[in-house]
Amino acid sequence: MAGILVSEQLVLVSNGGLGLSPLEAHIFWEEIGWGSAGFAVSIGVDCFPAFFASMAPDDEDKVIDEVIKPFVEKTDNSFIGCWAITEPNHGSDQLTVGMPWFKDPQITGQLSARQDGDVWVLNGQKSSWVSNGPQATHALLFLNIEKSMGLAGGGVAVAPLDLPGVSKGKCLDKMGQRELPQGEIYFDNVRLPKHFMLSQPDTYETMLDATLAIANATMGAMFTGVARAAFEEALAYSKVRVQGGKLLCEHQLVQKKLFDMFQKVETARAVSRAVMNYNFTNFPPVTRYSILSKVYCTNAAFEVANEAVQLFGGYGVSKEYHIEKLLRDARAALIEDGSNEVLALTAARALIEENE
Repeated sequence: MAGILVSEQLVLVSNGGLGLSPLEAHIFWEEIGWGSAGFAVSIGVDCFPAFFASMAPDDEDKVIDEVIKPFVEKTDNSFIGCWAITEPNHGSDQLTVGMPWFKDPQITGQLSARQDGDVWVLNGQKSSWVSNGPQATHALLFLNIEKSMGLAGGGVAVAPLDLPGVSKGKCLDKMGQRELPQGEIYFDNVRLPKHFMLSQPDTYETMLDATLAIANATMGAMFTGVARAAFEEALAYSKVRVQGGKLLCEHQLVQKKLFDMFQKVETARAVSRAVMNYNFTNFPPVTRYSILSKVYCTNAAFEVANEAVQLFGGYGVSKEYHIEKLLRDARAALIEDGSNEVLALTAARALIEENE
């Protein structure tokens, strides 16, 4: 293992973190995703403030004492993290490092920060799609510092959400992943102590790229679990449902469908494990691999869940059966953590530029 990701692990382990290997982390996230996609995403973003605080210089004892140690030591749910990057006018575009518009000075973030002595003054809003936003106590906050640099002129901070001037909107009412609370966060002249600022424009693109690589790789693992859950629901149902005088699983067409679903689950697992193993042990991570994992695995989860609903027939759209929830949860994943279309475009540009 090499680079900053190893340093993060050492900081977290030395302060009580789990220290999972990439394979162990994949198994963990796949299993949580299998049980509940929304809960998996909630746990994932909960880790973000402490995980990225571990990138702070070794002498930043304040960050360790105020963020990392409380996160790993508190077991009473009194420290909840969120990833606050999405804004009313900015979604997937905020993740597109390397795209032409990313440095356009006419396109800037809606949450701004300016330094005032020993504090940063924050003003603006994060949108209703902030995962864990309504319940979070701390945010990994992506903000704009230098407007002349466009979206590239950003910064990353850990923000305690009990500071004066912070307020929150109501929890969003959604189609899928309803167990994942999401909502707006507002900042009105919030004065953030300077030691909470982890990154400024000179390192922002590197930090953002690393964030996306970690988040997308984890999404791949989670939604491998969702794909597996949908397949298992369909397989179990096909063994008890009778149509045309015999079990569904005895029909040749259904057997072919089940094999195709199984194939997608296994290839999703192979891709997401390989990506997580590579990008969690190297810095800088190769973000296009994480994008590949996220796009492939979330598409696989949706396709498997959709096919499973079809095998269930009318019961597939009834809340009596779990499969309709899996379909709704999988559909949301094609948009969250960057829409699959925009992520694919970003990865394709990176491939083209690398081979020029």
